[in-house]
Amino acid sequence: MDERPTEAVSRHDEAARALISRAVRAPSSHNTQPWRFRIDRDGVGIHLDPERRLPVNDPDDRELVISCGCALMNLRVAAAAAGRGYRLETLPEGDRSTCLARLSWRDSPADAEEAGLAPGIEHRRTVRQRFTLSAVPDDDVDALAAMAAVEGATLQVIDPGEVRRGVADLVAEGDALQWRDARWRRELAGWMRPPQRSDGLAVPRVALPFARAAVTRFDLGARVGRHDRELAEQAPRLLALGTEGDTRADRLRAGQALERMLLAASQLGLQASYLNQPIQVASLRRRLQETLGACGHPQILLRLGYPRGHRACASRRPIAEVIAPATD
Repeated sequence: MDERPTEAVSRHDEAARALISRAVRAPSSHNTQPWRFRIDRDGVGIHLDPERRLPVNDPDDRELVISCGCALMNLRVAAAAAGRGYRLETLPEGDRSTCLARLSWRDSPADAEEAGLAPGIEHRRTVRQRFTLSAVPDDDVDALAAMAAVEGATLQVIDPGEVRRGVADLVAEGDALQWRDARWRRELAGWMRPPQRSDGLAVPRVALPFARAAVTRFDLGARVGRHDRELAEQAPRLLALGTEGDTRADRLRAGQALERMLLAASQLGLQASYLNQPIQVASLRRRLQETLGACGHPQILLRLGYPRGHRACASRRPIAEVIAPATD
């Protein structure tokens, strides 16, 4: 007997949802999870969600697109791990559309290298605490740089010394400028959530009202800046991920490169966190580029090292909330 069409669609949707459930484990600014997915019989599209923008912290949606690029990389890896071949098309509807990319299923072998990254989806974490003092081997950093290069990005190592001190100073200056802005503080406070919520920055429920009030009312830039300067100076590895250009396509490329690198790093026992303040503040980004002395545009500034103990995964939105209606 022929397969009923509704049954075939149901199984197709179920398989696509399983892939999306892994894609959404990607990192995002303030854990906003600014992505939506559209499923059809031939593939899956990924869209940015403009309702989850950070207009003060990220006014030109640079980090929003990078975050969606990370989710796209997870989707690619999950598809490969499931044995699915695909064709990737980025910005299929142009730069102004919310549609950032589409995977179309193909009867071709799955990418074995991408499939091998799949365990990293569950293991990757953002670790905001200090790392152990263990050195990160040069060979591992070289391997991560090669991962970034596969996606068309560059990874620059910022060794201890004058350049790193200059970058650390810019991180602290970025903190000062951001915390001085009351709008930025209100936006940050608005994304503080109790742990039971499925998005945002988790804060214990008892402490949440006090944390929100403190962030909203007080300029903590000097204190935070001192802390972040130390994190930058003492990081086992401080790295800058960059792209040749700074278009939406470059930013999407940066997100895929970042996540490919993070998935590989997690399988080496390494985790990362971010010190993106000098990139987020427009007046500092050019100075960071000059301090690094590298060609191209810095997109992500990250610490890399071995975490102290296990960290729980940040909360994620229900899959039903991130799947767009077919007629949307």
